[in-house]
Amino acid sequence: MSDLKAMYKTIQQDSFPQEMTITLGATKLVFAKRTWTLDGAEKGLRYGENPDQPAALYELREGGLELDGVAFRGPGKGLVSSLTEEHMLQAGKHPGKINLTDVDNGLNMLQYLGAKPAAIILKHNNPSGAAWSAESLCDAFTKAFASDRIAAFGGTIVVNRTLDVSTAEQINTAYFEVVAAPDFEPAALDILKSKKNLRILQIPGINNLADLAGEPFLEFKSLIDGGQILQFSFRNRILSADDFLPAQAEKDGVSVTARGPNPKEADDLLFAWAVEAGVTSNSVIFVRDGATVAIGTGEQDRVGCVQITIGKAYTKYADGLCFKEQGCSVYELQLKAQTDESAAKALADIEKRTAEAKGGLAGTVLVSDGFFPFRDGVDLAVEQGVTAIAQPGGSIRDTEVIGAVNEASPQVAMVFTGQRSFKH
Repeated sequence: MSDLKAMYKTIQQDSFPQEMTITLGATKLVFAKRTWTLDGAEKGLRYGENPDQPAALYELREGGLELDGVAFRGPGKGLVSSLTEEHMLQAGKHPGKINLTDVDNGLNMLQYLGAKPAAIILKHNNPSGAAWSAESLCDAFTKAFASDRIAAFGGTIVVNRTLDVSTAEQINTAYFEVVAAPDFEPAALDILKSKKNLRILQIPGINNLADLAGEPFLEFKSLIDGGQILQFSFRNRILSADDFLPAQAEKDGVSVTARGPNPKEADDLLFAWAVEAGVTSNSVIFVRDGATVAIGTGEQDRVGCVQITIGKAYTKYADGLCFKEQGCSVYELQLKAQTDESAAKALADIEKRTAEAKGGLAGTVLVSDGFFPFRDGVDLAVEQGVTAIAQPGGSIRDTEVIGAVNEASPQVAMVFTGQRSFKH
């Protein structure tokens, strides 16, 4: 066990070259390896996906790519890859691959959320909680954390506004590994630095994320035979509520149209679809009042994903009650309840209230990264009190799916996005 613990404290020395050049036809893209001088030593990435995998970070320095008349993001627009020692306001245990890819995926979602202060908390390259708020950054962070207090443990926080004192104080009530922001108030920075192992990253480019939203970047997928798949990165076409399409379908000469969302529902659907860009598919997200209530990730079937996400919502809702009232997690209370009558009584009461509140899902909206091949997933969501749904559309059973929301009482809204948002 001592050797395993040592692995996490060991910096992998990589043998990757200082420069990497990729030639695509007549275009050359030149990348420079990113290292930092920390504690008097030059250091690259701590390690890769796992502690025994050497890894290196490269920044695009030269070359511009254009395909089919579309210009890709070029040099001088770096975010994570442009981090210097100056931006590592506190290095803590300096970052490894997972820390930086979590920050990167947070930026991937925040590029569509510039209209309001927003906070994303990530674990294993998926958001555990996300929120935006016209009130304050602190309010957004508090709601994102409340979405999944358990999964947020040891997570990465990425925000799109200068991090202030009240937000820093809230962050310091729990354990996190990374905090990234465009800037920090000096007093807020002092508060965060009290956690010596916390990695605190300033990324000024967050202020320019909205300008990058329409520019794709080149994505590489490495195959186990050494081959490569290249693709344009995902580009979100839903940048305002007006970009949603009416949910309409026709079959056997019969046309059906769903109710459109009201302004509040549309705002929540807009937020949810932006977050969806950073969630591993097959996925669905429940959102209410600009904050995630439950996030389902990486499932193989659509109805199963909805079902599992509903289960997560119930667990997280019960945990929130438990932590507030009993000062422990719902799992700890379940353990106590096996031998303690008062704990068993408290647990039963929390479970009862959780069921009555439908795990906090009543009044939420739902987005799905792919179409619904059957109406079963929609029926499950409607049963929990969902009021509006956004999904790509395009299923051969769209008329049945629209029928599910039209038959609901009260009628549930539905819109199409006109694009899929898979992320593998």
